[in-house]
Amino acid sequence: MTQLSPAQKPAAGATAEPTAKPANKESTKSLYGGTSSRRVTVRDIAAAKERGEKWPMLTAYDAMTASVFDESGIPVLLVGDSMGNCHLGYESTVPVTMDEITILSAAVVRGTKRALVVADLPFGSYQEGPVQALRNATRLVKEAGVGAVKLEGGERSAHQVELLVSSGIPVMAHVGLTPQSVHAYGGYPVQGRGEEAAQQLLRDAKAVQDAGAFAVVLEAVPAELAAEVTRSLHIPTVGIGAGLDCDAQVLVWTDMVGLNAGRVPRFVKQYLQLRELLGGAAREFAEDVVGGAFPAEEHTFH
Repeated sequence: MTQLSPAQKPAAGATAEPTAKPANKESTKSLYGGTSSRRVTVRDIAAAKERGEKWPMLTAYDAMTASVFDESGIPVLLVGDSMGNCHLGYESTVPVTMDEITILSAAVVRGTKRALVVADLPFGSYQEGPVQALRNATRLVKEAGVGAVKLEGGERSAHQVELLVSSGIPVMAHVGLTPQSVHAYGGYPVQGRGEEAAQQLLRDAKAVQDAGAFAVVLEAVPAELAAEVTRSLHIPTVGIGAGLDCDAQVLVWTDMVGLNAGRVPRFVKQYLQLRELLGGAAREFAEDVVGGAFPAEEHTFH
């Protein structure tokens, strides 16, 4: 048995306290898996870039799903206008309205405690110019409680980004394939192929950085170009179909879990087949009802 020296012995009547374990500072700082209970901020995003930490981002459109992702440690949740395709039944993101984005963004904020919630500015809510962008972004911050907004476009949207940031609203930019321009593209083609297109994409990314964006999404961009953009910027890049070298990666959550029907985009990895699981549960429930097995005695009041 180890003997305590007089200096180590507790005073008479006092109870010896266990030695406290040193805090894991890296765990506290980390975006994914961090221990801090406060909201992730754009300063945390910038610090992660300096540390070289990669981080995940998912979309969310309701409080319950958002709470699951928040509890799983996802540091940034995007209330994307992708809700048009995978939540509201539209054929594209174009019809999504400010009312729809605001209502669902507020639900995601209510369902989370730690994640930085970023809301998309939908098509038609910022294209008129900086003043329109500020009016609608302010609504998302005040009514929905989001911590940042996202808008599409590089050089063409730089003035909007600049005014929002100077007004105190953090902005995540989005270049490369911008889905709100689906009618102009005639689909969803890969962007930045060829020298001229690559140089334009690089100019777009630098333009939103210079305007004050805290991060930029690169969608459907050749991996080599995305790597070059990532090296060229001091703000984080968030890839979706842009290769491994981006600072972060985002997926639409219904794509990630296999809930959407139809063709799976090349850049999507499905981690679950939720559509099949839900369908099976629904069929099992229906068969129990039809066969008289549900409700059973344990589900019944007397």
